[in-house]
Amino acid sequence: MESTGNAIFDALTRYFSMHTYEVGCREQELVEIYALRYQTYCLECGFLPPAEYPAGLERDEFDARSAHFAAHNVDGAVVGTARLVLSAQDEPFPFVRHCPVFDDVALPPPEQTAEVSRLAVKKDYRRRTGDTWFGVNTANGNGEVAADEAARERRTNAPVVVLGLYRQMYRYSREKGIRYWYAAMERPLARALARFDFIFVPIGAEHDYYGPVTPYLADLKEIEDRLKVTKPELLDWFQYGP
Repeated sequence: MESTGNAIFDALTRYFSMHTYEVGCREQELVEIYALRYQTYCLECGFLPPAEYPAGLERDEFDARSAHFAAHNVDGAVVGTARLVLSAQDEPFPFVRHCPVFDDVALPPPEQTAEVSRLAVKKDYRRRTGDTWFGVNTANGNGEVAADEAARERRTNAPVVVLGLYRQMYRYSREKGIRYWYAAMERPLARALARFDFIFVPIGAEHDYYGPVTPYLADLKEIEDRLKVTKPELLDWFQYGP
């Protein structure tokens, strides 16, 4: 993992910068994020009807209580995004409406929990056969980085942009006292994250919610403890890397 991990870390540092937009930030700061979500969720995947977003910006009622995260390329354009929906008194998390959990699941305290959602990677950065709409390759997920220097920025054989976004969300969560993440995600993404020992545990059956997704729960403390043993260099990068 060490040589592969170094290649991934170097690619992210060299070609991308990560940005956090706090709850309550100016709406204008999120325009490029909303535009990428519209391109991905409405035009490319057909999860949402484009006619409902005439301005070409996909947003919903959960954005106001979310921290937003963006990956920018060397030209400053947004090429990846995700958000953490934070808990709100008497308000459910987004996945609850579409993905009921198993009856025997003990859910964590809401104030220590957030939901990862609206993950999207720009189409130009998922151009290989097997790339999913969220930027993870299902044909070759071994974590290798493309050898051709000219192709490195856009054509990595690892979810570089996704890892960067998850690192940004992880750091935000540690700062805010958030220990648990919900996520309604497709199984290929869960498997790709598991290869880096970012384990999400299924807490419900698969449902059609912007495609076939399963509700998952992750305990960030358990992930940290696991990485200390299996991938300490990855944990160090998540916590302290540039």
